[in-house]
Amino acid sequence: MSTKMMVWAALLTALAIVIPMTFANIGLVIILGPFTATLASHVPVMISMLLTPGFAFVVGLGSALGFLLILGQVVAARAAMHAVVAATGSILITQGMTFRKALLVTLPLHALLESLVVLPFGYNLYQAVVVVGLGTALHHGIDMLIAVWVAKVISPLLPENL
Repeated sequence: MSTKMMVWAALLTALAIVIPMTFANIGLVIILGPFTATLASHVPVMISMLLTPGFAFVVGLGSALGFLLILGQVVAARAAMHAVVAATGSILITQGMTFRKALLVTLPLHALLESLVVLPFGYNLYQAVVVVGLGTALHHGIDMLIAVWVAKVISPLLPENL
């Protein structure tokens, strides 16, 4: 574990916490019942897939903390699923999958997990599957495009073993 890798994990975790807090305060959040979308909130989590599965998991937990502080426990529970999605994507990348393909493969997992996690909060299947699930898939897709662009821009700065 290199110092550079740890610094990247810390920076991405900080961004995963700050993005929801900042964007919610300036009105860059869409809220439709149990579904919320904060532009670019998945980007640090997605970029963390290029680190290690452990670091990716931690960045995902940072995302949950950011959402808990600003939007409450339902959104934080959904964001906690980012830890599983990021670690899964990172494992796929360590096994030779490209970043883009890992992002595509984790899209349905992301949507499914966020759909399931809202059910204990009293949301019905329509709200969970259609509103949250499809909304998450769309949001993942948009943030995926941003993450691929960001990864391309910052690739010279990333640790060499990636």
